[in-house]
Amino acid sequence: MNGKFELEYHSKPTLKTPILIEGLPGIGNVGKIAMDFLVENVHAKKIMSIHSHYFPHSVFINEKNLIDIPILNIYHASINKQDFLFLAGDVQPIDEPSCYEFCELIIDILAQHKGKELITLGGIGLQKIPKKPKVFITGTNKSYVKTFPHASDKIYGVVGPIIGVTGVLLGVAQRKKIPAVALLAQTFAHPAYLGIKGAKETLNVLNAKFEMKLDLAKLSEEIDEIEREILSRSKSVSGGEATGQKPSEPNYFG
Repeated sequence: MNGKFELEYHSKPTLKTPILIEGLPGIGNVGKIAMDFLVENVHAKKIMSIHSHYFPHSVFINEKNLIDIPILNIYHASINKQDFLFLAGDVQPIDEPSCYEFCELIIDILAQHKGKELITLGGIGLQKIPKKPKVFITGTNKSYVKTFPHASDKIYGVVGPIIGVTGVLLGVAQRKKIPAVALLAQTFAHPAYLGIKGAKETLNVLNAKFEMKLDLAKLSEEIDEIEREILSRSKSVSGGEATGQKPSEPNYFG
């Protein structure tokens, strides 16, 4: 389908107007933490893996002391008779052209299944650890943004540019006239910090919007395991998380 990205299909379920939710590494790994919990909690099934030479040139060491190559996966779950696709993984494309091509690919996959909505998850980096992180929202049109509870749309001036897959997916979706939003939770802008509280607040928004019946109390029980996994992998893929703003300013990376 795309010369830079190799698609490996594990199954091809029949999908009806799916909603795609993306959560990849970024500031505080808010999106990734939320997505990993979401995939596990709703028992989503892996339907596709994406391989590419345009992912970071590294491998991960797993708990079996063997290596894993960087892969992004798409999972499927049906919740309240609504099909969801979840884009998850440990990396993002390494440069701007690859990011755009990757996002075009994801939107093409969604369009092929007549997908009706797109949601991306990420973090807003602050200079202090927020006691109760707020979730902000932006998107392709106001009417869709307004349908999400517990998220503030007063985001202008709060963040800089939304960089990476989390931002570019919105732009491509807008061009293809697919309603899309980004849910951005406040977190601490330190490379070693894990935005678990921000992830929980993000999941709370999704839970209220789609009545997913997520067991958010379970997330607290899994914090230690999540911290170990993400810290080990985050150390393997570092760099490229700046927006070009001064350190004292709020910044964001998808």
